[in-house]
Amino acid sequence: MTQNRSSGRNSPQRPYVLEHMRNIGVAAHIDAGKTTTTERILFYTGVIHKVGEVHEGTAVTDWMEQERERGITITSAAISCGWTTKHGLFAGIPHRINIIDTPGHVDFTAEVERSLRVLDGAVAVFCAVAGVQPQSETVWRQMNKYHVPRIAFINKMDRTGANFLGAVEDIRTKLGGNAHPLFLNIGTEENFSGLVDLVRMRAYIYDDGDGDGVRFSDVQIPGEEMERAEKFRVKLLEALVDFDDNLAEKYLQGSEVSESEMRIAIRKATVSLNFIGVIPGSAFKNRGIQMVVDAVVDYLPNPCDLPPMPAFKDDGSQIGLEPDDAAKMSTLAFKIMHDPYVGKLVFCRVYTGQLKKGDVVYNPRTRKTERISRLVVMKADAREDIDVAYSGDICAIVGVKGVVTGDTICERSLDAQLEPPTFPEPVISMSIEPNSKADQEKLSLALQRLAEEDPTFRITSDAETKQTLISGMGELHLDIIRDRLFREFKVGATAGKPRIAYQETITIRAEGEGKFIRQSGGRGQYGHAVVVIEPGERGSGTQVINEIVGGVIPREYIKPVEEGILEGSRGGIVAGYPVVDFIARIIDGSFHEVDSSELAFKMAGIFGFKEAMKKAKAILLEPVMKVDVQTPEEYQGDVVGDLNRRRGQVQNMENKHGLCEVTAFVPLEAMFGYATDVRSLSKGRASYSMEPSHFAQVPAAVLAQVVESSSRAAART
Repeated sequence: MTQNRSSGRNSPQRPYVLEHMRNIGVAAHIDAGKTTTTERILFYTGVIHKVGEVHEGTAVTDWMEQERERGITITSAAISCGWTTKHGLFAGIPHRINIIDTPGHVDFTAEVERSLRVLDGAVAVFCAVAGVQPQSETVWRQMNKYHVPRIAFINKMDRTGANFLGAVEDIRTKLGGNAHPLFLNIGTEENFSGLVDLVRMRAYIYDDGDGDGVRFSDVQIPGEEMERAEKFRVKLLEALVDFDDNLAEKYLQGSEVSESEMRIAIRKATVSLNFIGVIPGSAFKNRGIQMVVDAVVDYLPNPCDLPPMPAFKDDGSQIGLEPDDAAKMSTLAFKIMHDPYVGKLVFCRVYTGQLKKGDVVYNPRTRKTERISRLVVMKADAREDIDVAYSGDICAIVGVKGVVTGDTICERSLDAQLEPPTFPEPVISMSIEPNSKADQEKLSLALQRLAEEDPTFRITSDAETKQTLISGMGELHLDIIRDRLFREFKVGATAGKPRIAYQETITIRAEGEGKFIRQSGGRGQYGHAVVVIEPGERGSGTQVINEIVGGVIPREYIKPVEEGILEGSRGGIVAGYPVVDFIARIIDGSFHEVDSSELAFKMAGIFGFKEAMKKAKAILLEPVMKVDVQTPEEYQGDVVGDLNRRRGQVQNMENKHGLCEVTAFVPLEAMFGYATDVRSLSKGRASYSMEPSHFAQVPAAVLAQVVESSSRAAART
């Protein structure tokens, strides 16, 4: 299963061959135990010598002040470690594992999105009590989007109500995953004492006196567990025969299947994306983690196992990039971070070739070159300088200026762009004003840096109120941004109340004529355009089509008309919010040989669009959130009643282990302050999560309030 170092892909200088590398992410719902699991992996692989705890604020990968205070992960942290398995396909061969610990809170979904874009595999962590939770579904969809092979770790097996097979069934029914146990738990809740390995048919019993879980006994499967183990091993074999012809033949003939044959089949099945091996354990109690790392090495893909990465040339043609140290260099910048000591850090995944310190690299987006002055490998918040990063490596570049998230950095002769990660649109905004003249410049610089780091954070200027608006994915997102402004950047600023990022759209086709004619002696201004707008599919964005024939508007003035239409769409006629999901067609117009200009036609485009908007029956859209509440059953009625009062539409209710999980669609406008309200309704025992779902038309009663609020804001200026 291993390839020789001299194989064409590997440079003789690289410390780990490509086949012995794993780039993985740890992802899950809030509080399923991602960071604790990562912390234990780092302990067992020797990166750290004392286990940190999230609740104590000592976890290595939660290094931001805000993460340690809140006990949540906000930014994805990259860290490298080494591991050598004792059994399996790669027994005795050292492997390099690059791990990214991702956030679970939906407000920081961009961190998960961009991490999964550059990873080869993932460990999906689930709670043994709650099973598949709402954010688990979001993360799972993101993994599917980027075709990431995965294994599942069912954490918290020591907790009351833990149900390993129930969680496996949840993955099958709720996520549609072909999940099968690779290990079975021995005991559960406070009696969880070990695991049964269904491949080796051995048991691992943990020593209660060994608090750090380093020592465990590798023994025969206890008699009372043998029947169950044999039953699930047969089920596992039956699931694997679809992926390996050799295994299928042996199984059908009734021949003995060897341990290595099973492992090869599990690896093939996992890499195919059609099989998820599941492992039980308890990260907090230090049980099952070594088995997870073994499974990462044995079953998750190395960079060579995956299909070529598509890259796009300027002419629209596509090429496939395969990991190879001798190929032309290409990397994808997936994350920007500003370090107080070294400045701008650009996190990169090297796909082909070698990225070297001192290289001059090319950015196809900007058409500019930059020199790599310094390369580092990140160990959470610590840095280790390196001279070269090879294919498959994840590293950080120090000091490059013109690079943003999603940029490709490559050799000029390659000149092809890798597909960047995609990010959702912000749904909430608030105003922010500097307290003094001195703070003005600091605020501007700080916001610029934060926007560079976070693609879901936007800065806009309200033309009517002259205020600076910051937009993000939720209240927590903006709260963290505001906190970082005050602490990291020492900016004195006043933040307004959060506001909804409404949108406007049209419901019928309409035509508008725009004329901009000015005569004031000498050369005047003349622009004339006729614009038709019609509704597009919800979520389709904006499209401007030129249908001018016969040269009634010269070609050089078409682009200014298009720009005018797009500028006009930035503020609608209902309440001044951006207009979305429409198709605009430029169908007619006229020009003047002397007086026509680009400015005149741009103004004609704005006027034509506004005129058409007045006839197109415009409506206001509001962001609707998918809200998932977990509450003890006795408070179910109160919680559902409260959601109904907030204009919520309950979609589903499910009772499990004394908890009721309620799923509803609720307008974001009605969700402000919900964290406090749901706690008081349930005496502090309910929890919830929400994520943007879709935009829907605002009811008439709410519309009047929004329009009045916009008018008051305009009047203040």
